[in-house]
Amino acid sequence: MPATFSRRCLGCLLLLLLCTRVSGGTPAGPAVATEKLKPASKQNSQSVSEHEIVLSGAPVEKSVSVPSPTKVELTCKLDENSHLKDPQVTWKKGSETISHTSKSRNSWTIQLTISDSSHLGTYTCILKGEKELSAVFHLQVPKIEGREKPIITYEGDRAVMVCKTEYNPKAWIWYMNMTNGTGQVSIDKVLPTDKFLIKRQSAKVSRLEILKLTKEDRGVYWCEASFDLGTSEARFELRVLSFTAPLKPFLAIVAEVAILVTAIALLEVYSKRKEKRGEKESDQIEQLKSEDVPRRRK
Repeated sequence: MPATFSRRCLGCLLLLLLCTRVSGGTPAGPAVATEKLKPASKQNSQSVSEHEIVLSGAPVEKSVSVPSPTKVELTCKLDENSHLKDPQVTWKKGSETISHTSKSRNSWTIQLTISDSSHLGTYTCILKGEKELSAVFHLQVPKIEGREKPIITYEGDRAVMVCKTEYNPKAWIWYMNMTNGTGQVSIDKVLPTDKFLIKRQSAKVSRLEILKLTKEDRGVYWCEASFDLGTSEARFELRVLSFTAPLKPFLAIVAEVAILVTAIALLEVYSKRKEKRGEKESDQIEQLKSEDVPRRRK
């Protein structure tokens, strides 16, 4: 009986010790609700695009591309070597005066929330003192790289137009201004695909190919990229020449040379005739002189 009781007590002690280790070594008490701190969601946290202009002695302008809603921080900073001391600082959006949100030593900053296209535009930081300095920020939809010079090609050949941008647009659209008077036409919806090929090489690059060119294909083309805050476009001018077009300058030169050669030949003929007339006149004079001498002797 004592041995059985000892074994039971030893079992109870082991069970109690095990429960104590599992519970953390503290006696059971009232339950307390705890919650771990979770990191902020990346979707809720909006990054700030920071842009700065350092002013020394001349006005400075900077273009800022804004493809989608975001927060933008603009800073104008006075160069350390500038002699402009304690300037009066004014921020403007267009002609409207706005207040700057923060200031540090020789630095003035505004923070903007760009939620739609109405917040885009020109923001100017004006520093007035002994002289006036200005920093101009142009907030705009991303521009598209196109081609400024006309594309010149020939009938039967093909033309290639490429549009690029630094940001991913929502969509690309190509248009053509028809020369037959029908006006603007969306190429990807109206014109035949065996004639006009649109290739999206990547999200940032769109390519238009026009095959078997004719004179009717000449005109103005442009691509349009759509962003959350608006659209941006690039313009192309296509000129289609016939195969005889390169010969026209050559034919014009040949005609000018022929005219020049003819004029020289006529001039030479006229000169020779004039010389012959001169020789005849001189012969006649000599003959008259020779006839006049015997008469005087008589």
